[in-house]
Amino acid sequence: MSGTILEVRDLTKAYRSGGQPLTVLRNVSFAVAQGATCAIVGPSGSGKTTLLGLCAGLDQATSGTVVLDGVDLNGLDEEARARLRRERIGFVFQNFQLIPTLSALENVAVPLELRGQRGVAPQAAELLGRVGLGDRLGHYPVQLSGGEQQRVALARAFINRPRLLFVDEPTGNLDADTGAAVEDLLFALNEEAGTTLVLVTHNLELANRTGRIIRLRGGVIAQDSLAGELER
Repeated sequence: MSGTILEVRDLTKAYRSGGQPLTVLRNVSFAVAQGATCAIVGPSGSGKTTLLGLCAGLDQATSGTVVLDGVDLNGLDEEARARLRRERIGFVFQNFQLIPTLSALENVAVPLELRGQRGVAPQAAELLGRVGLGDRLGHYPVQLSGGEQQRVALARAFINRPRLLFVDEPTGNLDADTGAAVEDLLFALNEEAGTTLVLVTHNLELANRTGRIIRLRGGVIAQDSLAGELER
């Protein structure tokens, strides 16, 4: 592990709500080293998902800076941010976000095809086999269980060998046993790839599988500690 892949400096995000300003994040600062695993936890409304979106360039901060893999996101327009996401970032979401009109194989191939690569079906098939779906290549999302859909999403996230993987409540829509299996796959794939992992979760057991936990409360960092040291 060497260097910093994600640096957040004095990040603030505010909205207008009912004509009044609502500050969701206030002066949040932290850095994540290349190859590290980090969980962001906190109660609903604490700003976790908002922070993840800002770090990934899916939204823009009111003030402050995000430097992702050496690139200041403030200096990029939307097209450049989208290109950065395609080239360096993987995503896993609670609600899977698979394309319903594409098969499992086609969903996994999409990130590479968006980068202009062709003939990627063998790579997609190999990754689907790795997550236990080698016999589901032609199935559409509606034909898959929630756990199977999340496995497809995991394969899709890793196919472009991302430098950084953002994961938002990956087991939130799954039962306990299915969720545990998905967690095991997530960490196994991440370790094999050496990807930096930033994970948002309500689940403290899942958070403790990472090396570091950042707790948000009321839009500020209430605690930043090694896993296993989080105050309950």
